[in-house]
Amino acid sequence: MKPKKTFSSWLTERYLLIIRNEENFAEKRFLGFTYAKFLLFSFLFFVTLLVISLFLSRTLLEKWFDPRHAQIEANKKLYTLSLQLDSLEKEMQYKDQFISLFKGFLTGNVDSARIDSFRKRATLQDRKYKVNLKPAPIDSQLRKEFEMVDSSMVINAHNVSELQEMFLFAPLSGLISQKFDVKDDHFGVDIVSKKNEPVMAVASGTVILSSWTQDSGYVIIIQHSSNLISVYKHNAELLKKTGSFVTGGDVIAIIGNTGELTDGPHLHFELWYKGNAVNPEDFILF
Repeated sequence: MKPKKTFSSWLTERYLLIIRNEENFAEKRFLGFTYAKFLLFSFLFFVTLLVISLFLSRTLLEKWFDPRHAQIEANKKLYTLSLQLDSLEKEMQYKDQFISLFKGFLTGNVDSARIDSFRKRATLQDRKYKVNLKPAPIDSQLRKEFEMVDSSMVINAHNVSELQEMFLFAPLSGLISQKFDVKDDHFGVDIVSKKNEPVMAVASGTVILSSWTQDSGYVIIIQHSSNLISVYKHNAELLKKTGSFVTGGDVIAIIGNTGELTDGPHLHFELWYKGNAVNPEDFILF
């Protein structure tokens, strides 16, 4: 009596698949296999087909046939825009901190720890910056606090021995068309030079304002050591953003003719020491 086959023997029993020519029955090909191999390859083929189908359903087929695809993509864009809005809100808060710090510089109520914290944060973060061509409400306030001063706030070179020890670069090579004149409320010097001439930082420091104002056009202000602030107005283009740390001689802007209070291409340059205007010609050789 023939022994009964077990399941394992049925899986491992070898078979031969022969392909013959229909006309002369000549053997063309043959393939040896077992049911175990057949089931294994069938399973692998099914899994592969399933993976490909899932991939297509999540990509190409979803884009073609799923009506929810457009809505999902719109939701993704909305999420991205919400993140950008959050980033802009943080940027506005950061800018408000700069303005607050700038006011502190003018009044002399800024502690060194706050300056160091501000400088480290500005150095570690590379923020995207766009100039706002519309005059901000803070513009007129800054002018009142920064420029509308009486003669008691103006000091001469004899009272600033600390400032005399500093080496200051000339911000621009050119001729002075209008000198420092307190009686005429002109708290700086106007320098005329060639078109597209680069404007340089007079010393190392941190940019505390780099923006557009209605009266002065493109303005950049730098805080230096020893409570010294340098101001550069009427530029054609600003090359440094608020929070950037610059060294003396770095190009920070391009000479221009922007703003309402200008009558030709020039640089209006100011120096402020401990909240007081000083004559730049006393400390810089133009």
